Amino acid sequence: MDTLTTFKVPILEHGTWSGTKEESLLKVRRALISVSDKRGIVELAKVLRGFGVEIISTGGTHQALKDAGVKVKSVSEVTGFPEILDGRVKTLHPAIHAGILAAADNPLHLKQLSEHHIDPIDLVVVNLYPFEQTVTRENVTIDQAIEQIDIGGPAMLRAAAKNYRHTIIVVNPDRYSSFLEELTKNGGAVSSQTRFELAREAFQHTATYDTIVAAYFSGLQSTQSLPDVVTLSMKKSTALRYGENPHQAAALYGKFDTYFKKLHGKELSYNNILDINAAALLSAEFEKPTAVIIKHNNPCGVGSGETLLDAYKKALATDPKSAFGGIVAVNRVLDACTAEAINEIFTEVVVAPDFADGVLDALMKKRDRRLIQQLIDIRSMKSLDIRSVTEGLLVQEQDQHRITRENLRVVTTRKPTEEEFEALVFAWRVAKHVKSNAIVYARRDRTLGVGAGQMSRIDSAKIAVLKAAEAGLDLTGCAVASDAFFPFADGLLEAVKGGAACVIQPGGSVRDEEVIKAADEHKVAMVFTAMRHFRH
Repeated sequence: MDTLTTFKVPILEHGTWSGTKEESLLKVRRALISVSDKRGIVELAKVLRGFGVEIISTGGTHQALKDAGVKVKSVSEVTGFPEILDGRVKTLHPAIHAGILAAADNPLHLKQLSEHHIDPIDLVVVNLYPFEQTVTRENVTIDQAIEQIDIGGPAMLRAAAKNYRHTIIVVNPDRYSSFLEELTKNGGAVSSQTRFELAREAFQHTATYDTIVAAYFSGLQSTQSLPDVVTLSMKKSTALRYGENPHQAAALYGKFDTYFKKLHGKELSYNNILDINAAALLSAEFEKPTAVIIKHNNPCGVGSGETLLDAYKKALATDPKSAFGGIVAVNRVLDACTAEAINEIFTEVVVAPDFADGVLDALMKKRDRRLIQQLIDIRSMKSLDIRSVTEGLLVQEQDQHRITRENLRVVTTRKPTEEEFEALVFAWRVAKHVKSNAIVYARRDRTLGVGAGQMSRIDSAKIAVLKAAEAGLDLTGCAVASDAFFPFADGLLEAVKGGAACVIQPGGSVRDEEVIKAADEHKVAMVFTAMRHFRH
C-alpha cells in the first residue's frame, strides 16, 4: 500500500552544491474531490483518470463530473451511509477521515485500515462554501449565512494538511495548472516539497475562512467597540517594489483595491498608498467641491469652492513649493479645466471619484503619473485603526468625529462672526488630518499655513506663519486650529502674532483660564471643541 518513493537530490545553497537530501514522490491512486468553486475541476478529474486514479466525490461535484463523462464514485458508496441533514453531513465518517489521515509508513495504521476495509486517500481536492461572498451581499439573513458555514470541508482540509507527507491537499483552483504539470512530469506523483507548500496554503485557507466567520458573528449584536480578540486574515493583494525605503520589503494586503482602482501609471508604491488613503479621508470631510494636496502624509493645501478649479487653485496657493510631486485628491468628478491646472506642475498621483469625458486621455499623456479612481465613499467606514508595535498591535476606533457649529462652545467675551465660525470649522477639519503637533491657519474656504509634526506647538505655529509668508498669503483676521489644547498662553499668543482673529482648540488645560484671558486681552474669539485630534 506504500505509495511513497524516496530518492536523494543534490542541495544547491548560495551557488554551491552542499550534499544531498532525501526527497519523496507520492503516487496518486485515489482522490476525493468536493468543491464549491468548480472552475477547472472537470479538466483536473480527466487528467487524474488518465493516470488511473480512482475518484470519489460528493453532491454537486459528483453530478458535475458524472455529467462530463468522468468515472466517479459517490462518497455514500464508500461510507455506506447516505448524505443527510440537507447535505450538512456527507464526509464526516471514518471511512473518509481514516483514509485521509493514515500514515503510509506506519504499520499500525495500515493494519487498522485493513481490519476496517478502508482504502487510503492520496489526494484531497476541496474548496469551501462561499461564506464571504454570501455575507457581503445586501440583505443577507443570519440563516442564509449559517448555511454557508462549511463543516466537512475544513475538517478534510485540515486532516489532509496535517498528513501532508502521505496525503496531497489542493484547495485553490488557480493551483490546478501547476499541480497537473508536476503530476504529468512525475508520472502521476507529487514531490514532498509541493505537498508541504500545498498543506501550508490549506492551513492559511482554513484560518482565513474561520476569521471571516468569526468577524461576521462579532459584528452581530455586538456591544463592544473593540473585540476581546483581534483576528486578522488578509490575502496579499499586491507585492510592492519596496516599503518606505528601498531596503525594506513590502506588500499590500486586504481589499484596498476594491476602494481605489489604478487606471493609469506606474505601479503604486508603499508611500503612494499611504498618501492616497490620507488624501481621500481628508477630501471626504467636505461637502463643497474640494481639492486636497498631500505630501508625506500631511496636507500642504486644502481648498473648497463653487468649482473644483477654484478649489484646486486655493489648495495650491497654500504651499506651491511643497505641492510639487504631491498627491491631489478631489471629491467631485474631475473636469477638464481642473485637470489642465493639475497638469501644470509635477503631480505623483491624482485621485477622483470619476473623470469627465476626455480627461483621462489628457492626463495619460504623462506616462508615469498614477491616476486613481475612488470607487466607494469612505465616509461611513467603520473599520478598526490598527498599527503594529513590537510583538503586538495597537487597535483603536477610527477617528470619525466631524465638527459642526453646534459642537462649539464660545469661551471668550467676543463671539466669532458667522464667517469666522465657518473658517474655524474648516481649519479644524483639516487639523484632524495633520500630524501632531498641528496648527492650521485658514479662512472659511482654504488653508493659509500648515504647521505639522513638531515637538513644540509654538514651533508648529511659527512654521505655519513662515510657510504662509513664503506663499505670499496674508494671515490677518484668519482662523487658527490647534489639534490639542494650548498648555500655556504662549501658543495662542504666537497665533495672534501671526494674524489670527479667532481660535479653535479642544480646551481642557489646567491653564484654560489663563489662555482665555490672553485671548480676551487681544480681542480674539475662541471656541472649545472638547474633542482633540492627535495624529501620531
